[in-house]
Amino acid sequence: MGSDNNNNNNVINRKDYILLKDFRKEIEVENEKNFSISFWVYLINSSTAAFPATIIKQVYSDISSNAPFLVLNEKKKMTPFPFLHAHKDTTNFSNSTSMEIEFPLENWIHVGCEVVTDMLRLHINGEIVGEQPQSFSLDKSSNSNGLRKITLAGAGVDDGLQGYIHLAEVLPLSFSIKDHYVKDPPPRLSVDLSSTSEIDEDSDSIWNIVGGKASCRRIFSLDVVLLNAICQAVNKELEIVASLVYADSGLHVEKTSDDEDPLLASCDGIEFASYDRPGKLLHGRASLKLKISQLSSKCDNRLFRIKLEIPKFSGYHFLEAFSHPIRCISRCRNPRTSMTWKRPSSAPDPSNKSQSFGLCNGSLELQHNSIHEIRAGPSSKRIKLGKERTSTLGQTDVACYSDTRTTNQVANAVETQLAREAENIEEADNSPSVSDSIEERLSDFNIMSSSGYLISDVIIFKYCLGGMTDRALLLKEVATSASEEDLFRLANEVSLYSGCSHHRRQIVIAKRLIEEGTKVWNSISQNNRLIQWENGVFEIEEQFMRITCSSTRSFTEQDFELLRRISGCGEYMAQENFEKIWRWLYPVAFTLTSDSINTIWNSTSPKWIEGFITKEEAELSLQGPRGLQEPGTFVLRFPTSRSWPHSDAGCLIVTYVGSDHTIHHRLLSLDYIYSCEESEMNGKSLEDMLFAEPELSRLGRIVRQRQ
Repeated sequence: MGSDNNNNNNVINRKDYILLKDFRKEIEVENEKNFSISFWVYLINSSTAAFPATIIKQVYSDISSNAPFLVLNEKKKMTPFPFLHAHKDTTNFSNSTSMEIEFPLENWIHVGCEVVTDMLRLHINGEIVGEQPQSFSLDKSSNSNGLRKITLAGAGVDDGLQGYIHLAEVLPLSFSIKDHYVKDPPPRLSVDLSSTSEIDEDSDSIWNIVGGKASCRRIFSLDVVLLNAICQAVNKELEIVASLVYADSGLHVEKTSDDEDPLLASCDGIEFASYDRPGKLLHGRASLKLKISQLSSKCDNRLFRIKLEIPKFSGYHFLEAFSHPIRCISRCRNPRTSMTWKRPSSAPDPSNKSQSFGLCNGSLELQHNSIHEIRAGPSSKRIKLGKERTSTLGQTDVACYSDTRTTNQVANAVETQLAREAENIEEADNSPSVSDSIEERLSDFNIMSSSGYLISDVIIFKYCLGGMTDRALLLKEVATSASEEDLFRLANEVSLYSGCSHHRRQIVIAKRLIEEGTKVWNSISQNNRLIQWENGVFEIEEQFMRITCSSTRSFTEQDFELLRRISGCGEYMAQENFEKIWRWLYPVAFTLTSDSINTIWNSTSPKWIEGFITKEEAELSLQGPRGLQEPGTFVLRFPTSRSWPHSDAGCLIVTYVGSDHTIHHRLLSLDYIYSCEESEMNGKSLEDMLFAEPELSRLGRIVRQRQ
């Protein structure tokens, strides 16, 4: 960013960010000469704006009225207009182009306009998106030296649109619009939805958070990131302040009847008003641990949002971020079990032929039976332990990934000892001197493992209490020195002290994920800070196919596009973009090393897993011409909002039409699938087990349209 070149601690130079209503740029145009103008524009999503609306208009001193230059039409798509003095008839304002460009609000968009002799060429975010023929002819008699001034002005308050303009420049012929795009991209604050924890999310993206009295409210965490418009971290140490506001009005939520602040920050087990304990942005990211003391039921059942802002730059909309709408409840409304498929309270027994194969519902079942996203709960998963994996695919063109075999061999070596330790803890809990037994147990555990690495109880507690970012950083630190056996031991201890086992899989794969990811990035980057998207993503695809031992199933164009969305990058990929992809993709690849899941991944007729699809695409695929498809129709997908070390990262979800004619999302229990593979239960395939479920009867299809 341009401000990075200044020797100060400011994220932005305020004078570089002009309110749209104050924007004014004069351009001197020479007859029959090419010129380009580029700028960044950010539009605020205001309820007062009426469409169509002018973003920027043309102003001429010799014409009494103004002409539009950039307009948002009724569909909120941007339509550019040619410059009037590029036409012989300068009083005709209706010469609009047929181009309509998607223009998302509340985002920085780079606009470049290139005017050549017979063409108006529009660039969005450094790429040409359209061309419009035009006849360029200035009236020479109006100016003896062949120059003409064109003034571009931002929409006024009366026009309804509000926003900002950054870095508006007339470019020299030697400087391309793409160069201007990467020159000084502006910043934007946002919430990293992949790093939230202890938050249940409904199908309508409403967060359910347990709050209220001190004895009931729970800590939840979220990360806020400061990135520039091309998704690079802005490395500035700044404070982030969180506050609780009403979702409908944006006004601050009142204190509770006990005069408690509605939003609290948790620091070392002590609660503070959130504004008294601001978060710290480091390397463009801050992790916040919060509690809510005010209940929605005490506020006429209104929804809340968490507002995050940088106090130094209060009022700049692009330096404010908001969470999803929040419903604060006093406790979980219903147990975390499915009404149809019961979550097993312990590891499934493969010998029980009548047992459901384990589709888990991890979110609250709302009374109105709305669509909802699952979240894993306690004891729904365990790591795959037991026999070596034998590939059924035969020799492939790439070297098959052997990590699952290695991982399972290590697991076999330590499983018996871990089980004994678990039994000892249970016995200690039932003994008369519980605290003494626990202290003795912790003392026993603070010893060197066979690899010489010490995993202390501090590490265990940090993992149990930390958010997603804290856990990722902790595992990166531990994995550099610990062995896979140490990680299995850490996974077991976390399960014991947290009371649930669903973290284990992500801990177990940490070392391989980090080491493999580092090698891949070093290979594709060649010590460059930025690489072309196309140069990096095909290497990532090759590694994915190697891990999954799949020589025939490659990524589709839609798969690449979804990975791009997960990474948040454009034409160029930085290391942070790669890491976002890798943290999502590696757990998926690890899941596909399971024989039964790998089989359906490589199946082409029928195609059981269409590829990487979003929740919205899955729901859309279950819609017919007259509403939902028949009950029992289902598709399989990987959750795109869950990345390592989230406990659901890499899991499979069944999205289906239930007997109640609504769409449901259920977690497929990898725990049960693994146990069935180990016992070779009945010789049943995963396909057979899916169809054995009473709610599933017909495999749906994903119809994906080319973007």
